[in-house]
Amino acid sequence: MKQINTILAVIIFVILAGCEGNKQSTDVVIVDVSKSYPKKELILQDLMDVEYIPLETTDEFLTQGLVRDVGKKYLLVTNRSSRDGDIFIFDRKTGKGVRKINRQGQGGEEYPRINEIVLDESNGEIFVYALGNKILVYDLYGRFKRCFNLGREVSSIFDYDKYNLICYDMSDYHNKGKDRSKSYHIIISKLNGSITRKIFIPFKTINTPIVTDGDRVVESYSYQIHLSHGKCTLIETSSDTLYNYEPNGTLTPFIVRTPSIHSMKPEVYLYMGISTDRYYFLQTVKNVFNFEKGDGFYTDELMYDKKEKALFQATVYNNDYTEKRTVAMTARSINREIEDVTSLDASPLVEIYKKGQLKDGKLKEIASKLDEEDNPVIMLVKQKR
Repeated sequence: MKQINTILAVIIFVILAGCEGNKQSTDVVIVDVSKSYPKKELILQDLMDVEYIPLETTDEFLTQGLVRDVGKKYLLVTNRSSRDGDIFIFDRKTGKGVRKINRQGQGGEEYPRINEIVLDESNGEIFVYALGNKILVYDLYGRFKRCFNLGREVSSIFDYDKYNLICYDMSDYHNKGKDRSKSYHIIISKLNGSITRKIFIPFKTINTPIVTDGDRVVESYSYQIHLSHGKCTLIETSSDTLYNYEPNGTLTPFIVRTPSIHSMKPEVYLYMGISTDRYYFLQTVKNVFNFEKGDGFYTDELMYDKKEKALFQATVYNNDYTEKRTVAMTARSINREIEDVTSLDASPLVEIYKKGQLKDGKLKEIASKLDEEDNPVIMLVKQKR
């Protein structure tokens, strides 16, 4: 309890000392989620390196191109529904199909349906988090190695180190308004799924992006771990603070939101996006949903400029197109190297190319050779070297 009080005291001090207008005066960034901020436009290629990979199209390798993970050598790809059980392995450099794995079934060495996939190239393993809260481990040829039952629903699963995965325990996610019962960010063993370390983020009452109307319930997808620019940021919608987590177990306040999430109706949640040497990209999500119209959870894309020490409403454009085409800087992380992945369908790319709407460069070169029925082109966004 003493440690929790100390952290809270530091946060309060930071808020009082640093929150004046749109300027920040400390290393901890203060974000007032109730404010409107000036607009700023940026070009993706000025901030990040962009890599395009056309996926080979053959009778065996036909896919909708949902990239699950990216390694130095391989791309792991499934179809968007994942109900067919196919896992495609493509060569990272050439986009050529390497092999297709399918271990779907009801047996002890099979997955009934894929939820998440993690690639561990260093150990030559693929982790499939499947229906039933179990993880099945295969080698890169699809041969079964082991299986472990987590005993809990998890999300945001990432390769953490040689021996562990990091993830978020969803056990209490739907207990909005109740007191917490455990630590939710956890590091688990790759060998058997046992908890290696519990990471405690201070908060008391559970507050998750869920909207109810009588018996009707809808929730916004939330990601609780973001890897970017060498940092592991832990996000907890029930907390007013985003933390950076170090390998030695140090938890450091990184971004503090105001007003408190527990004082807002409707709530506005804050998520972390890509970080660069100069910018932190963020997203706010308003916790509202119109059940009759079927829409809600409205978002704003924000950016903190470390040089100007100011917040902006940011729009980022892909400069490989002649017209303005936006890029999301707050999508779910892929891993420690790849900041974002986008699957570009072949048919609209071919149409755009024929209309002369691509600038000279790699994407235009690839599009010039595409057929409308080809597999997608994968766009990888990485930190500048």
